Amino acid sequence: MPIKTILHPSREGASTLRLRLSVPALAAGMMFMLGCGRDQVSHATPANTAPVPAPAPQGMPPAMPGGMGGMPEGQLPPPPRPSASGSLKWAVPKGWTETQGSGMRFATLTPPGPGKAELAVVVLPGAAGGEPANVNRWRGQIGLAPLDDNALAGLRKPVKSKAGTVSVYDFTSEGSAPSRMISGLISINGSTWFLKLTGEAGPVGKAKPEFMRFLESLHLD
Repeated sequence: MPIKTILHPSREGASTLRLRLSVPALAAGMMFMLGCGRDQVSHATPANTAPVPAPAPQGMPPAMPGGMGGMPEGQLPPPPRPSASGSLKWAVPKGWTETQGSGMRFATLTPPGPGKAELAVVVLPGAAGGEPANVNRWRGQIGLAPLDDNALAGLRKPVKSKAGTVSVYDFTSEGSAPSRMISGLISINGSTWFLKLTGEAGPVGKAKPEFMRFLESLHLD
């Protein structure tokens, strides 16, 4: 069945062009156009598809979010213990007990007698923040205000040992039940060693003479 005839008059109006299209021909053209459009459709993947992590090498744990090797953010592994040739040695005071530490605490020594008193030996790499910062941090631990460098210099007592000179500070907190801290620090082979006798003021004061002899006995292996 023919469709409506479309007349295109010429500019001069002398003749007309008659165009007739059949329904089957028009339908075939539409099907061809639809087929081409379907072939050009791209199949996009969802934008929020999470990538699949690559498997960890054999023998290694999978990576965890937050920090290196699965450690939570802000936490660092403890420094390695010094080698035998770079470690401090000392003479354990008579009657004291010594236990080996872990991580930053190298050892713990406990004097005999009632009350609370403990000697902690800690080693950190490098300058560990510097002497004034560490001394003021110790003061803060027993509730004392920080001091400037000049004031700290007046409180420093040098103690000589075979490993070098130990800077010693003695602080006692205020209050009805004061605590006391006698701390020494010494730098050896790129590390800083802290030797802190802390506890109740009475027991720490009683253990001080042995602690000072302990510092004098320091030597390298």
